Amino acid sequence: MRGEATVLHADLDAFYASVEQRDAPALRGRPVIVGGGVVLAASYEAKARGVRTAMGGRQARELCPDAVVVPPRMEAYSAASRAVFEIFRDTTPLVEGLSIDEAFLEVGGLRRIAGTPEQIAVSLRKRVRADVGLAISVGVARTKFLAKVASAVSKPDGLLVVEPEREQEFLLPLPVERLWGVGKVTAEKLHGLGIHTVGELAELEAAAAERLLGKATGAHLHALARLRDPRPVDTTKRRGSIGSQRALGNRPRSPDELDLILTQIVDRLAARLRDRDRVCRTVVLRLRFGDFAKATRSHTVRFPTDRTAVLLSVARRLLAAAQPEITQRGITLIGLSLSQLGRADSIQPELPIDWDDGARLDTVLDALRDRFGATTVSRAAQLGRDPGWSTPILPEHE
Repeated sequence: MRGEATVLHADLDAFYASVEQRDAPALRGRPVIVGGGVVLAASYEAKARGVRTAMGGRQARELCPDAVVVPPRMEAYSAASRAVFEIFRDTTPLVEGLSIDEAFLEVGGLRRIAGTPEQIAVSLRKRVRADVGLAISVGVARTKFLAKVASAVSKPDGLLVVEPEREQEFLLPLPVERLWGVGKVTAEKLHGLGIHTVGELAELEAAAAERLLGKATGAHLHALARLRDPRPVDTTKRRGSIGSQRALGNRPRSPDELDLILTQIVDRLAARLRDRDRVCRTVVLRLRFGDFAKATRSHTVRFPTDRTAVLLSVARRLLAAAQPEITQRGITLIGLSLSQLGRADSIQPELPIDWDDGARLDTVLDALRDRFGATTVSRAAQLGRDPGWSTPILPEHE
């Protein structure tokens, strides 16, 4: 593991809401909610009133009746993300993107040309503010985990350096929820065992943590609590899956509405596969029901594919199998991810006869969308219908 704090975790503050406040000066200093039926993002002014991401729109407006509710502008968020990532890559070639608004940067070895890690972090924050108009919080530490925790603690619009000699002083008093991988269920389990801080978990022996939390989870969390995280900033790892989702609010949705939304998601993901010369084998349907319980359904096809018709057929079968439960419990979110990604040249030639027709249709539609815009060409069933929103894509550096 590194001997000095050279890892930066840079995380844009309240990203969607901050872009809205940047582009509309009248919104600055006011509580802003992005989304309608479901909160996609909230400004810090709205968060101070209890508004949280994924909260129902009605509940959010009850907590903050003077909030300004704006529809999402995904293209604006994607453009801002690309601009920020250009600054990241201009700072160091060692950038590992985590999402559209956060990344790890390794700045060890840049001391002679760019200064200390802290000086680099200061410069990075100034550039993002000046060039993109957004606030970004940065944590600097010896490991990726500690850098991520430091950036979270420094929010909003902060910078926190955790030097090696201060690691225990910084981490051990924090609540166990700060550990990477501790969600609501694991936190409740730890609290039930009388473990509320990272330090209390670190006091356990590794075997005891594994016995209480399961071998993999226990070993992972215990290692983090003991400040062990040898993972380097990885610039070569290609994404293992791609996905998109849509929040639906609380109103009932008919099977036809859900099919239309699913079709929109599949169209977009299949086009992304082809644009990157990728194929996939596994389709995963993700659902959140009206009681906020979650479920996944998946199917693996025989041959890798990037064909819209094949992926849509699989996704529709998965959705049809879940329809009785949706009818009974309602649905608030639908998403799809494509995994087991590979290169397009891994497609097998022994494919069904209608594959050629599907391939020709996809090629024609891709060409039309490239020429006239992604929103110009759509299925007839989608004409005049709400296209919904899709989460912006993490910028890739090819």
